[in-house]
Amino acid sequence: SMMKKRTSHKKHRSSVGPSKPVSQPRRNIVGCRIQHGWKEGNGPVTQWKGTVLDQVPVNPSLYLIKYDGFDCVYGLELNKDERVSALEVLPDRVATSRISDAHLADTMIGKAVEHMFETEDGSKDEWRGMVLARAPIMNTWFYITYEKDPVLYMYQLLDDYKEGDLRIMPDS
Repeated sequence: SMMKKRTSHKKHRSSVGPSKPVSQPRRNIVGCRIQHGWKEGNGPVTQWKGTVLDQVPVNPSLYLIKYDGFDCVYGLELNKDERVSALEVLPDRVATSRISDAHLADTMIGKAVEHMFETEDGSKDEWRGMVLARAPIMNTWFYITYEKDPVLYMYQLLDDYKEGDLRIMPDS
């Protein structure tokens, strides 16, 4: 199966309802595992699980989340978005592991790369992209975006590099 999963999150701004009264400050959920329901329009509620990577400094109600089984990073106002229900912080710890090759990890940042993906028929498909940064929290993962698909993705690129599925392009 194609590793890039598509979901039907539309980029529309929902009108924000009346603001909730300010209560005690919420606990900081960055670095936590969460799960919640998601309801799009009249569709059924689906369950999502993921890791909160960051809280956006210019808009602190906005969190960056990597959901299990999805390769792109989502930005959601978890406490305001009406499509989010039953938000729960899970007790599981995020597994941190030592990066296997810190020098290679640093070398990759800002580089143009060719990233190979296996297609459904088993052939390889080449995606040109740019490695943007090491991801926070999930410290063996990297942010990457692609020419053909300018969305923020997250992959364990050191593994792909070792397996020969990631080529770092020479600086032109």
